[in-house]
Amino acid sequence: MNILFVHQNFPGQYRELFKWLVAQGGHKIVFLTQRKGVPQIEGAHIVTYAPHHVPADAAYAPTKYWEECVGNGLGAGFAAQKLAADGFRPDVILGHVGWGELTFFKQVWPDAPIIGFFEYYFLANGGSIGFDPEFPASEHAPFLMHARNAVNFANIQTVDLGQSPTLFQRDTFPASFQDKIYVEHDGIRTDRLVPNPTASVPLGRLGRSVTRQDEIFTYMARNMEPTRGFHKFMRALPHILAARPNARALIIGGNEVSYGKASPEKGGYRAEMEREVGDRVDWNRVHFLGKVPYAAYQKIIQVSRCHIYLTVPFVLSWSSMEAMSMGATIVASDTAPVREVMTHGETAMLVDFHDHEALARQVIEVLERPGDVAHLGRNARAHMVERYDFMTRCLPAHVARINSLVPRTMAISPPS
Repeated sequence: MNILFVHQNFPGQYRELFKWLVAQGGHKIVFLTQRKGVPQIEGAHIVTYAPHHVPADAAYAPTKYWEECVGNGLGAGFAAQKLAADGFRPDVILGHVGWGELTFFKQVWPDAPIIGFFEYYFLANGGSIGFDPEFPASEHAPFLMHARNAVNFANIQTVDLGQSPTLFQRDTFPASFQDKIYVEHDGIRTDRLVPNPTASVPLGRLGRSVTRQDEIFTYMARNMEPTRGFHKFMRALPHILAARPNARALIIGGNEVSYGKASPEKGGYRAEMEREVGDRVDWNRVHFLGKVPYAAYQKIIQVSRCHIYLTVPFVLSWSSMEAMSMGATIVASDTAPVREVMTHGETAMLVDFHDHEALARQVIEVLERPGDVAHLGRNARAHMVERYDFMTRCLPAHVARINSLVPRTMAISPPS
């Protein structure tokens, strides 16, 4: 089968599916991306495209995002035209709709079935906008958010089938979209993301490695920002460290912004929150590790006595489910879509996102009496294995959806 993947940041949500299909052999696989410097992979062909147009900073706000998406779509579409001229015709196309890359693919291959990844519909109410009263929505937010959905409206007509990873994310879309979107997570490699009681993490400032014998609690986000509750975590930090004099915080994440507005302060939200909590924190026991390699991240979670995951109602982080697979004891925000994958008292402890003191109390309790909550990590891992394992649950579901759109003679053999 000829398979085309499209994602501006290779490999994105297709990391495991792409690798599995390449490993099967017998397919001609092309991955179209904006990401530069991706090495060629045996069994696949990586093609880089550039946006055809990038809007100016001063572009008209309500249409700026659509303008950017059209630029991406034309860049990807022209690259698709070149692939077609070189003789490539995909039997199926899989791509993320959110950046507009798929918008013009039916103009290149009218008959090629497309499965589009529908990650999020921009909501003025019920999602990330206005959820935290500390960051109120502007009066123009309903208009701007709806304008950003132009790319979703264009692409629901482009695709033959949609996919969303959680029910919450699917249900952000209008009812008219939902019958066309199936819900299945990308999948977690629970066979690789496992507990490791002997894991250790070197801490240069400490002069030694920490292990499960140390009182470690962790927080992770791609970037330290309010959408992922960084400000709430930082306000809980003084209380946790004061109550647990041997505890250390290991914090993973960059200092940029992935979602929402950037901090006006130099140094971003980290600098802003460090200034706010100030001398109430023993900074010798706080370790900002930045963005770390994937293998190092796994070890950090494996040594953690308590892992903290916070988010406003928005896209669910892979890291939350990966931590569950590794058997972490998690304290998380009682928000959607967290409640879809974690159950309070069974697989995690859920707390009010807005109450940093309640967060601190729950983390302190976990650190103080880890034996009382040891079942949470075991149950969390069991839940990931049963419902979200890539090989046994998610992969067969995705293969079945792909096969439903292609002739039976081309069908991908389901995983054994």
